[in-house]
Amino acid sequence: MVITRSYGSGDPRTAVVPGLGATAGEARIPASGLPGTRVVLTLPSHADAPDAPVDYWRYPTIAADVAGALTGVRQAIGVSLGAAALCNLVSTSPDSLDRLVLMLPAALTNPRPPASAQHVREMSTAAVSGDRARLRALVAADAPNGLDTYVDERTDALLRLGPALSAVADQVPVPDSGALTAVTAEVLVVAATGDLLHPMETAEEAANAFPKATLVRFDSPAPMVTHRRELRALLTDFLGVTSRG
Repeated sequence: MVITRSYGSGDPRTAVVPGLGATAGEARIPASGLPGTRVVLTLPSHADAPDAPVDYWRYPTIAADVAGALTGVRQAIGVSLGAAALCNLVSTSPDSLDRLVLMLPAALTNPRPPASAQHVREMSTAAVSGDRARLRALVAADAPNGLDTYVDERTDALLRLGPALSAVADQVPVPDSGALTAVTAEVLVVAATGDLLHPMETAEEAANAFPKATLVRFDSPAPMVTHRRELRALLTDFLGVTSRG
């Protein structure tokens, strides 16, 4: 079961569903600066949440868990795994959200590209075996230089998530692409350049799959770190208005 923490007050209410292995601080980044109430979810096996059941890491299961935390929330941000879970959610409940941000989607209606899937499997193998040095090297390969503390924290988080990494390496969040044509939400897709775990082609697929979608590309493999100010302005503009005509 997910844990929710609320920040701020009033409308609009925005939920944030972090990516796999997100540290507590990383999970809050997309909510930073947004007006109203930000509801940040902590998934099982993350931060202070209990470990997930063995069979938890399936997108329909995660999506159902997330849906239970979205009472009164009509807009949401999903990062990586969180984006996949929200896509699964709206594929079965197409009018459940008014605004949806998909940040760094890793897969949608197709599996991850082979190189990306292999990288995730290698991370899983290292995590399951407890090989912290190998796992840290794999995490560092995806991070900008100079972020040693972040790499250490993320490595420690992923050590709990070997089975999850294995499960998501080849899963498809939305097996039927046609299910997304009925989604009524306005969708913002945020893409990174040169990010092996979150290929640009997946972001482009997502932008084409939803009826009302906009794609924004950042020239960085880690825009949540390198372009935080620009990202905050983008999200505030898209999500920060209480009512829209």
